Amino acid sequence: MIWVKAFHIIFMVAWFAGLFYLPRLFVNHAMAEEEAVKARLTVMEGKLYRFITPWMLLTLIFGFWLLFEYAWAAYANMLWLHVKLLLVALLVGYHFFCGKLVRDFANGNNRHSHVWYRWFNELPVLVLFAAVILAVVKPF
Repeated sequence: MIWVKAFHIIFMVAWFAGLFYLPRLFVNHAMAEEEAVKARLTVMEGKLYRFITPWMLLTLIFGFWLLFEYAWAAYANMLWLHVKLLLVALLVGYHFFCGKLVRDFANGNNRHSHVWYRWFNELPVLVLFAAVILAVVKPF
């Protein structure tokens, strides 16, 4: 199980790296005025989203492997695990919402300001802090 946990952490780090960077591209895209810059950012956003989606899937596969082989039997009655799973579900929703935003930018349908994207960029940071604290400290 230690190898499964190691790969889960590696894939999670790769996924989060993309989730931290993609909204920063959105900030720049929302601020861009030149069409060449917007076109370049559209390409970058699409490539990054396609790159991080497999990391999300591998994070989930290895995470659920850990859950069913180990964690559920040990921690099923502990609230921290249920909260962490809820955070994972929210993060998956965030990921797919990022995909919608990538498509919106590609189609010229952005509806948000660069300030909105700056705030939006902070959500995965909060989820990361909470999930790591829940998994390591197991506060409840």
